[in-house]
Amino acid sequence: MKISCLQENLKRGLATVSHAVAGKSTLPVLSNVLLATDGGRLKLAATNLEVGITHWIGAKVEEEGAITIPAKLLSDVVNSLPNDRVTLTLDPRTQTVKVECARFTSNIKGIEADEFPTIPTVNDRDPTISLPPDVLREAIDQVAFAAASDDSRPVLAGVLVRLKGTNVVLAAADGFRLATRTIALPEPVANQQDFIVPARALIELGRIVGDAENNVTITVTQGGGQVLFHTETTELVSRLIDGKFPDFERIIPARYETRTVLETGELSKAVKLASFFASASQNVVKLTLESGGDLGPGRLVISANAAEVGDNTGELDGMVTGEGGPIALNVKYLSEALAAIKTPQVALETQTPQSPGVFKPVGQDGYVHIIMPMSIR
Repeated sequence: MKISCLQENLKRGLATVSHAVAGKSTLPVLSNVLLATDGGRLKLAATNLEVGITHWIGAKVEEEGAITIPAKLLSDVVNSLPNDRVTLTLDPRTQTVKVECARFTSNIKGIEADEFPTIPTVNDRDPTISLPPDVLREAIDQVAFAAASDDSRPVLAGVLVRLKGTNVVLAAADGFRLATRTIALPEPVANQQDFIVPARALIELGRIVGDAENNVTITVTQGGGQVLFHTETTELVSRLIDGKFPDFERIIPARYETRTVLETGELSKAVKLASFFASASQNVVKLTLESGGDLGPGRLVISANAAEVGDNTGELDGMVTGEGGPIALNVKYLSEALAAIKTPQVALETQTPQSPGVFKPVGQDGYVHIIMPMSIR
């Protein structure tokens, strides 16, 4: 194998696939990245057996071949090279790759490519659906963080993808909150189906598709065990989580007693200020909604109280429709929900202090974020 490519392209490609490199593994080859010639391009691939990422970069191929070399060492070397053409030459006898750039030369020992696990790729199978990269990335950013961070209940560590009619629904819940995003499709899906993708894999996909120009195709493998996401230069394959996702649609309240419309930025600032005090008292922040009646707009009073630290109170004007009342929420969940809402205004729909708070962006349909209430002492 002898190939040459630009340092910046190789650096970006290694950064893309390195997130799939296994941190600690009994198989040394999983700490490596696969370098292979493929149709006049250089293919980079990495996998931890749960997620696999493959990325192609333009290269001048003089000799075909393949090798795996330690991902971290190669990345460190390439990142330190000048922005110039890099030549990679494999000595098949010693399985060593010579990395040359400008006046620098490194020799890195590798492991034969035959020992690297096979990562499924998209063949000519029809993709299940295709989505614009900016829409998919926004949906991932709005939903994936609400999945559970531990694997005690595996289905909650994933994001449900539901294909039904002309919609794709992404939903994530950790038992204390629920985020759902609905994306409209130009035409109905051929087959209705649900599958659960690990949230970590989707967050990785969100990083990758930011640079994509064309639609991202999503294909579920025939056996239903894996899902493949494909852009023009990168593929991500992930195992699917086996199990049944909770019936999240039942959790979404069908009505509300009070609806409050607030400036998203102003509320975020008030929540951040309250969080300095709430963090010392189980993260509880209290929102009190006060209707202005016929006299004008209402207001929101946000307060946090920690016996050892002190307390904080803030007031915001807002359009309060209904009788108002208090609700206590986890300040961390509240700030993360507001960060996911990109519209200038946000609506908060409430019923009683014991009912969840429902957050929706004003002027953008399709996103709902629900936070379960905390008890007010």
